Amino acid sequence: MMAAKYLIGVDIGTQGTKAVVVTTDGVVLGSGFVEYGIEQPRPSWAEQWPRVWEEAVYNSIRHAIKRAGVSPGEVGAICFSGLYGGSGVPVDRDMRPLRPCLIWMDRRATEEVRWIKENVDLDKLFAITGNYVDTYFGYTKILWIKRHEPRIWEKVYKFVPPTSYIEYRLTGRLAVDFSSAGNLGGIFDLRRLSWSEEMAEDLGIPLELMPERLVPSTEVVGELTAEAAGKCGLVPGIPVVAGGIDAPMATLSAGAVEPGDNVAMMGTSTCWGVVHGGEGLSPQLVSMPHVVNPSEEIYTWGGSATSGALIRWFRDNFGHPEVEAGERIGMEAYRILDLEAEEIPPGSEGLLVLPYFMGERAPLWDPKARGTVLGLTLYHTRAHIYRAFMEAAAYSLRHSIETGERCGLRIKEEVRVVGGVAKSRLWPQILADVTGRPISVPLGNVEAPLADALLGGIGVGLIPDHRVISSWIGEARVFSPREDVNSRYTRLYELYRRLYEEIKGTMHALVDLEGGGGG
Repeated sequence: MMAAKYLIGVDIGTQGTKAVVVTTDGVVLGSGFVEYGIEQPRPSWAEQWPRVWEEAVYNSIRHAIKRAGVSPGEVGAICFSGLYGGSGVPVDRDMRPLRPCLIWMDRRATEEVRWIKENVDLDKLFAITGNYVDTYFGYTKILWIKRHEPRIWEKVYKFVPPTSYIEYRLTGRLAVDFSSAGNLGGIFDLRRLSWSEEMAEDLGIPLELMPERLVPSTEVVGELTAEAAGKCGLVPGIPVVAGGIDAPMATLSAGAVEPGDNVAMMGTSTCWGVVHGGEGLSPQLVSMPHVVNPSEEIYTWGGSATSGALIRWFRDNFGHPEVEAGERIGMEAYRILDLEAEEIPPGSEGLLVLPYFMGERAPLWDPKARGTVLGLTLYHTRAHIYRAFMEAAAYSLRHSIETGERCGLRIKEEVRVVGGVAKSRLWPQILADVTGRPISVPLGNVEAPLADALLGGIGVGLIPDHRVISSWIGEARVFSPREDVNSRYTRLYELYRRLYEEIKGTMHALVDLEGGGGG
C-alpha cells in the first residue's frame, strides 16, 4: 500500500448516507451522497433494512473517491458515524438480519414503556444509565420485539447498532463504540462504560444478546476485506475505525472543543447538545459517552424528532412545482421554497405549528404527540405553511436550550448549527430571531463526516489530537438576532408551549382511537 495521505469519513443518516475524502490537513477533496427512505408500516412506526445502508455506503464511497481523484491505495483509514440506532439490527448466528432495524424515530413501544414505569426502579435506571425511559430508547424497542415477535426473538444472536453492522460487513469484526452503546439506554452503565448486568436483569434483556466488544470511537475495529474493498472501489487492508453516533460527531465537526460550546445538528431531526463532565445529567435529556475522552466527557442533548424531516415531507407532498422548476433551472427545490418563504413576515401571519410529526422525544418525551397546524385561513398559502414549519423547528430548539439551562448545563450564548438546515439562508436567521442567540454556521463541508475523518486519522496515528478540527473548519457566518423580531417570536413561543399543554389530551385520545400509539 502507498503512503497514507487521505481519510474517508462516512455518515449513515436516516434519509441518506454521505461520504467525504479528506486530507490530513482537513481539506475536503470530494464527496458522495445517496438518498433513501424509511419504511413506515403504521403511524409512529419507522424501520430500515440494513441492506439499504450497506449499498449506500458502497456507492457514496465510490462517488467520493472518484470526485476526489485520489488513489485508493493512499487512503489511510475509514471511520463511520450513524443515526441513532434504535433496537439495532437483530441478526442470527450467521450475522444475517432477521427483520428491519427499529430506528430512533419508531415510537411503537408504548406498552413496554408503561411496563417499565410500573415494574422498574426508575431512580436506579437513571443513576446507572444517565437516561430515562421512552419509546425513543433502543432498549424499549428490543422489549417490543421480545413481546410481539417471539419467533424472531428466539433466533436473535445479537442486536447490532447500524455503524457496527456496516463495520462488520466491511471487516468481518464486530464491535460497538461507547456512544452507540450509551444511546441504547437502559442496560448501559454510563460511568463504567460497560453493559449493566443489574439493569439487564431488571429489564429482562439477556446481555448475551449484546456485542461483547465495547470500544472508544478512535479504536480500529478491523481492516477492509477484499470483497468489501471491491464494492467500495478501495484496496484491501485499510483500517476501519469505530466512530460513533452522528450528533456528537457533528458537534465535534463544528469545532466544539471547549466547555459551554453548544451545537445544533439539524438534519432529519434536531440534536442540540453540549459536552460536559457530568454536571448536566437529567432525565429530561439524553446522555451518552462523548466520541472523544469518553471516560471523562459526556454528550447531553435534546431536540425535535422531525425538523428537516418536516421540510422533506413538505417538498415530497406539496413541493412538486418547485421540484419541477428546480430541475429546469438547476436549483434545489428547497432553495426555491426558501425564496418563497422569505416573502412571508415573521410569525407566518398567524400560523403556529407543533412539529411533532413522529411523536416527540427530549424534552417532551411524548410518543403520542402529533403535528399540528393552527390558525389556517383561506388567505394562507403554501409559503406560509413552509415558513411556519421552519419556525416550529426554531421553537423546538429554544425549548431544548432552555431545558439544558434549567438542568445546570453551562452554555455559551452562541449556538453553532450544522446539517441540512445550515444550507438555507433563511432558516438560520429564523433560529437566531426565535432563540435570541447568535447562530454561527461554519463555512464549508462541516458535517459529521468531517469529524469521522478526523477520528479515523487519530485512530491510525495520522492526526495527533481532536482539537485540530478548529483549524480545519475556518470561518463561519453569524446570524444575529433582531430585537424587535425576537420580541414577537417570544410571544409566539409562549403560545407554542401553551398550545401543546392545552391539546395534549386530545392528541392522545386521537392516537388511541386510531390505534397508532404502539404495538
